[in-house]
Amino acid sequence: MCHALLHDLKFFQFLLRIDQELAAQARAEGCACGGALHRADYPRKPRACPTEVRDDFDTRFSFCCNRCRCRTTSKSVRFLGRRVYLALAVVLVSGRHAGQIPAAARLSVSLGVPVRTLQRWRQWWGQQFPLTPLWQACCARFMPSVAPDSFPAGLLERFCGNAEEALMRLLLFLSPITVREVTLHEVW
Repeated sequence: MCHALLHDLKFFQFLLRIDQELAAQARAEGCACGGALHRADYPRKPRACPTEVRDDFDTRFSFCCNRCRCRTTSKSVRFLGRRVYLALAVVLVSGRHAGQIPAAARLSVSLGVPVRTLQRWRQWWGQQFPLTPLWQACCARFMPSVAPDSFPAGLLERFCGNAEEALMRLLLFLSPITVREVTLHEVW
C-alpha cells in the first residue's frame, strides 16, 4: 500500500537521491548570464517527515549566480513548492479517503496534519491544480481522462508499476510545479 511509504526510510533516501540529481542537473545548466552557480540552499522544517531522515530533508537545494546574483532553485520530489509538509504526505494524505472526514481525522492525528490542512489540500487539488500550466499542458496525455475531483488518487492510478514506482513517477511528474520561474536580483 502506498501509505506504508510514509514510514519507509529507504523510499525517503531514494527521494533525496532524486533531488540531488535534479539539483546537479540545474547546476549544470548554469545561469542564463553565463555565470557559475554556487550552492545557496534554503533551510526547511519539514513536517510529516520521519525523524530518522529529518537531517536529509532540512534543506531545499538552490543555487545563486556569482555574476548576476540570480537564484536558481532546482525541481524537487521531496517538497511541493513552499508547503511545509513533504510532497509525499501531500499526495498520499490528500488522496486517501477523499471526502471521508473520520478517516482524514485519523490520518491527521497519526501524521500531525490538521483536518483543515487536509481540506485545503483537497481544495487545491480539485480547484487550483487543474489550472496549473503543468496540468493544462499534460492533461490530454492521460486516457481515460482524470477527473479533477479524483485528484491526486486518480492521477496516481495512471502511473504504472508497483506502489513505490507509481508514486515516484507521480512525484517526478509534479516536480515542475515545485519551482517558479521567478528571477530575484539583489538591489544594492
